[in-house]
Order: sequence, then C-alpha cells, then structure tokens
Amino acid sequence: MSRNAKRVTLMLFDALVIIASHICSYFFLYPLIEISNRTFIVHVVLVSLSYVILGYFVKMFDKINRFTSIRETINHILLVTVSFVLGTLIYTVLADGVSFRYVLAAFILSVIIIPASRIVWRLWIEHQRKLQNNEYTAFDPVRTLLIGAGDGGAMYVNGLRNRPDVEVVGFLDDQPDKQNTTLYGYPVIGATSDLKEVVEQYDVEQITIAIPSLSNEDMQFILTEARKTNVKTNQMPYIEDILSGDYQLDEFKEIEVADLLGRDEVELDMEAIQEQIAGKTVLVSGAGGSIGSEISRQVAGFNPERIILLGHGEFSIYSIDRELRQWPNRTFEVEPVIADIQDRKRIFEVLRHFKPDLVYHAAAHKHVPMMEANPREAVKNNVYGTKNLAEAAKAADVDSFVMVSTDKAVNPPNVMGATKRIAEMVVTGLNETGRTRFEAVRFGNVLNSSGSVIPVFKEQIENGGPVTVTDFRMTRYFMTIPEASRLVLQAGALADGGEIFVLDMGEPVKIVDLARQMVWLSGHSESEIKIVETGIRPGEKLYEELLATDENTNEQVFEKIFVGKVHNLPLNQVFAFIRSLDDLTDEELKEVLVTFANNTNEENSMKIEDLGLNLSPLTEM
Repeated sequence: MSRNAKRVTLMLFDALVIIASHICSYFFLYPLIEISNRTFIVHVVLVSLSYVILGYFVKMFDKINRFTSIRETINHILLVTVSFVLGTLIYTVLADGVSFRYVLAAFILSVIIIPASRIVWRLWIEHQRKLQNNEYTAFDPVRTLLIGAGDGGAMYVNGLRNRPDVEVVGFLDDQPDKQNTTLYGYPVIGATSDLKEVVEQYDVEQITIAIPSLSNEDMQFILTEARKTNVKTNQMPYIEDILSGDYQLDEFKEIEVADLLGRDEVELDMEAIQEQIAGKTVLVSGAGGSIGSEISRQVAGFNPERIILLGHGEFSIYSIDRELRQWPNRTFEVEPVIADIQDRKRIFEVLRHFKPDLVYHAAAHKHVPMMEANPREAVKNNVYGTKNLAEAAKAADVDSFVMVSTDKAVNPPNVMGATKRIAEMVVTGLNETGRTRFEAVRFGNVLNSSGSVIPVFKEQIENGGPVTVTDFRMTRYFMTIPEASRLVLQAGALADGGEIFVLDMGEPVKIVDLARQMVWLSGHSESEIKIVETGIRPGEKLYEELLATDENTNEQVFEKIFVGKVHNLPLNQVFAFIRSLDDLTDEELKEVLVTFANNTNEENSMKIEDLGLNLSPLTEM
C-alpha cells in the first residue's frame, strides 16, 4: 500500500472511530438526556472535520505506526482533545449548546480507541516479525548482559527486542538509584564491579556496553573486569554510525582500538581553525594516504574555497577526489593533481599555478624497516621532496606550511626517523626569511594508518594467529587518524612560524598488551591465538619519545598541545649536508644520516665535519 493510501486509510479509520464513539454515547445517554438528531449529526461532523484537518496539517497521519512511541501516543491524545474542544466550541457558537455528558462520553471513547489502535498495530507487527524470525533462526539466542541502564541502554534494549538470536538477561549499572529496578522488563542486576559474578550466575555469553558517553577511564575499568570473564565483549553502535548507515540500532559493534588507549581524544579549537581555512585555497600533499586523506576531509568541513589534492598514486588521489566531490552541500572546488614531490620542476609549477594559501605536507615514506632497506628512497622522498615542496611554497608566498612529522624523529637510530628530523630542520630553518610561516607537527603511531601495527594484528587474528610482536618490552604512543589530522590543522591556526608542535599523548602503550586486548576482544583466548616474540627489526626502537631532552620547554599553547624548542644547524650547513648525500653508498647513507640527525645544534657541528663529506654550499637540488 502506498503512503498516500495509508494516509487516507488512517483518516477514514479515525473519523469512523469518532463517529462510532458519538453513536455509542448517544445510545448510552439517550434514556437520561434528550439529544436531537441535529445535535448528533452536526457535532460529529464538526469534531471529525476538526480532527482530520488538524491531523493533516500536523502530519499525524504520516507517522509510521509500527514505531509508535509514548510521544506519538500523547500527540494523538492531544489531537483528539483539541478536536473535541474546537468542534464543541464551534457548535456552541452556531447553536444553543450541547450536553457536556454526551460530549465527554464520546471524547473518552475516542481518546482511548484511536491511540490504542496504533499501539495494538505496533504490537501485532512486532509479534508477526518475531514469528517470522523464529522460522529462520536455527540456533539458541545469545545470552547478553548490557552495561548501562541509562538512556542509551533503554534505546538499545528496545531495538534488541526484535532479534530472536539475542536474549537479554539484564543490566549492570553503577548508579545506586537504579539497583533492583527494571527497564523495559529487564532487571538491573548489580554494578559493574559485580560483572564476573553476574556472568557466572546467569550464564552470560556476551557482554555489551550500552553507554554512549562512557569515559576512557570507565571503559578501561569495564574492559579489565570483562577480561576476567573470558566472555566476548562489544558495544552498542555510536549514534554517528547509525546516522551514517554503517550500523542498525539492534547491531553489535566491536570495541574500537581507540577505546583501548586509556585517554580521551583532544578537543581542538574549531573556531580558530575555521578562521584559518574558510575561503582559502588549501593544498594537501600525500592527499591519497591515510593521514593526507583525513586532513583533506577535515579541511572540507571548514568551508575552504578550493582543495588541491596532490599525490603520486593515481588511484588513491582518484578515491579521495571522488569522495570530496560527493561531499554533502559542497561549496568548495576540488583539484586532483598527480605529481611526485621529488620532481622539483613539477612541484614549483603546481604551487605557482594554484597559489595556495595553506599547505599541509603529509607525503612521506614512513615504514621503518622498509626505509632501512632502502635509505636512498627515504632521502629522496622525505628530505629532497620536503625541501622541494617547502621552497616552492616559499616562492609562491604561501601563508602557512605545516609539515606532518613523527616521534621517530627524536634521537633517531634509523633512516626513516633521521630523514624526518632533517626534513624538520629544513622546514623550521626556512621560516627565518620571507612571509611564509613554517612549522612541524609531531605525533606518535596513528591507529589504522597504512603500515601501522593494528591492521596487521587484525589480519593475523582473522587468520588464526600467531600474532607477532617484535619485542614484548616495546611501547608506543598512539592516536587516532582524525585526532592526528585535527592536530595538524590546529597547528596551522596556532603557529607564529618555526615551531615544532607536540601532542600530549598520555602514557605509552605496550604493544604486547595491545595485542592481548585485541585477541581477547575478537572472542579468542591466548591459548587459541598465540602471541609470539619475533625480535626487533632493523632500525626499531624499544621506546619512543615525543621531544628530546633539550627540546622540552613544557610550554603549553593549547589544551594538551605543547611547543618544543627548536635546535637547528644553520640552514646553509643543512643544505650543504643534503647536497653531499648524492655520492654515498647505502651503508654510508645510513651512518651519516643518523649521525647528522642526532647532532643538530651548533655545539656539535664539528662532528659533522668529521664525517669527511663534501659540504659544498647547496644552491638548488
């Protein structure tokens, strides 16, 4: 049946209920009071017309009745009430008046039957759906314990009612006033500290967290308690996931790795970023990568005039270009540019042509063992490429140039970290002259970025293990891709030029602990999915740092954002060193890169001379 047909059917049904209520009232009261045929006909017509007209304008007949709620029921009661009052007032004006008892009896019948019809219809549909589901359900329902008996839990358990494969045994909630109560007929059994005992007592097979606003501290406590039970643990979908269509309300969502970080994501100054980006032309290098593409999405939310998507990979640039062109209510232009930052002439042409106001430089080689095996490629991309893009930005009078850096640039023992540290020196050194502000942003490992450990662990778990950790002592700082990208934008808004910005990333996480949690959250135990130690790979560090000792100023420029003290050699010496790298073998490259990157202040400059390199001044690459 079409929506118009359903609308007309509801109008006719409700009008017939009002007419039937008047008839019943008429025959019930006829022996007691005198009601003329004229009174009966005119009053029932006035009330019915008032109800249909008012209901049409407030879209009461457009509701989907199988989702009738308390609010909808109250709205129906109000509509019936207003219709009777309005119809009676009109009749009183046109005639001598009408019996109050007659009107009241008709009203009571109507106000009960009309809302009740919607509720009965919903119950009938739910019953039919349950019968239909039972026909196709060939397994026992999963006994599920929900944590959180608040608004989120109430909404979620209501959605689970239509799932015959799920049996909710009750709730846990830490609020004392909710203990020993029921929610939609399901008991609140105890507090989260009772989790292990409740799981054993009620034979719980699944724990689901149903608290949308749960802090990371509380999440960590619940996960710690849940891990003692060896029961699969998940959570209700976030509202954003439901609105985006990724999940339905009655589905279960895996615990995200971000929930294991033990800290809340940093909320940044959106107004300052808006002022920085709105109406500007923004160029993102490495726009097809995990960080670059997310920076592009974040930029798109701040009303730029144009976004230049620069990258070397054709398909990755095509993908982000296509995504941004489908951006809701898009007002900005999108320009995909296929270019290699190692191609100096091409990069200068691109910057000269588009004249961007802002540049976010995310293009880089970042895989430590891979760059250890290919040091020349690391130099060409991370050092030469950064220098090309930065100098092109300076020549094009770009307002702000923000480089994405890494904690691996601090005291680097490897090629990748060393090349990123040298790139930092180039960028911050170029800030000394000209109008362009140059700054770098350092952060730790980015969850789910290409080359990160999280996708590797997921794949290993899906394949039945083992999960490989290079060293059980190894720790890393972690953050999410959106958080990292917002930090890059925030740095551009905060910068005066020449800074290295660092995020307070909380406590470092042991990689082996992360692996254990991921195995457990997948529903397996360590006896099923082994975690093995494989040995540190070339260039890897056991512990990462965000700032070197002599860089630390404890200067906080925004909530959880710090600025480090920059120690650089004079820019002409940095450029001379870069020029000297062309004639070195791979092994020589590894040695001099690490030595140079770890001796970056003037007091240690003599060690650079000891390398025996040809440090002739560099004019152009």
